[in-house]
Amino acid sequence: MKARLIVKTSFDAAHAVKIGSDWDELHGHTFFLEVVVEGSIKHGYIMDFVRLRKIIEGITKELDHKNLNKIFDNPTTENIALWLADKIKEKLPDKVILRRLVLWEGSDYGVELEW
Repeated sequence: MKARLIVKTSFDAAHAVKIGSDWDELHGHTFFLEVVVEGSIKHGYIMDFVRLRKIIEGITKELDHKNLNKIFDNPTTENIALWLADKIKEKLPDKVILRRLVLWEGSDYGVELEW
């Protein structure tokens, strides 16, 4: 049996992305993040929801209310999602794996990563 936890959170940030050879205008979004981790149920849970939220929000605070162009060469939603995934994977406890990450740029556009 596979068991998964899901945590949703959000952060606000500004960015300008390069599409082809042109840079977009600097603009802001509320980014919505959904993280799904997988593991075995031991003692009634995979891991504590609060611990998982603290891991995620400890990482997203590095982006919250920031100009993402100062952090990324090209802060596309895809690049931000990959960065978040790498950081989250580093912090998860043993035998808990990142299975899926969805990052929404506002309410209409998003990127999904799945392992």
